[in-house]
Amino acid sequence: MNERRGFLAAAGAIAASSLAACAGQGGASSESRNAGGVCAAFDKSRQEGTSPDQALQMLQDGNARFLSGKSVNCDLLAQVRATASGQAPFAAVVGCIDSRVPPELVFDQQIGDIFAARIAGNFVNTDIIGSLEFATKLAGAKLIVVLGHTECGAIKGAVDDAKLGNLTATLANIRPSVIKIKPVDGPQTSKNKQLVQAVADQNAKDAAAMLSARSEVLRELVSAGQLKIVAAMHDVGTGRISWLS
Repeated sequence: MNERRGFLAAAGAIAASSLAACAGQGGASSESRNAGGVCAAFDKSRQEGTSPDQALQMLQDGNARFLSGKSVNCDLLAQVRATASGQAPFAAVVGCIDSRVPPELVFDQQIGDIFAARIAGNFVNTDIIGSLEFATKLAGAKLIVVLGHTECGAIKGAVDDAKLGNLTATLANIRPSVIKIKPVDGPQTSKNKQLVQAVADQNAKDAAAMLSARSEVLRELVSAGQLKIVAAMHDVGTGRISWLS
């Protein structure tokens, strides 16, 4: 009996030590993180108190956590309940449909934190722009990120001027960025990784610029200092996000 009690006591001590170590390495329980406010759902008060620059910093910090393997572990069902009656995201992300680049994960954000509009090639059109006008002017988001990524199939298709059903019209939205790029060394096809990446960068920057150019609503928000629009690039090989503007 004494041996059994000793074993249980030792096991309990080991478990407690493991939990403490996990907490110290960024693996804290959702309860302890909630206590620090990290997992608190965004409401209008927090949103209104966030500047565009602070919104950008939160996404940059989130990608740093993602890269370090210390993503926040929140109680998602608690966040579902907290946001059931309304939402107040601090940012909006226009991203590609690529399965390797889910904005909420690569920026380590939670339910109710960001609007995410996804379309092959992360370009913007009237529908995307209208959605972003809703996200910002009506719903209060302080930041728009156009997020491109490396090894993008849509960019490769646009470089090759591929034709396939309705995808033909989709890729046509990216072709202006292809045309802007001066010839680079190597074949002027999707087999040239340097060319593909140059187009991907240009496409993300063009989409970001187009938002202000084509939307008076967004342009006025930017002029008033209530909104920031930036372009960024996600590396599918590393998970790292670099900022283009």
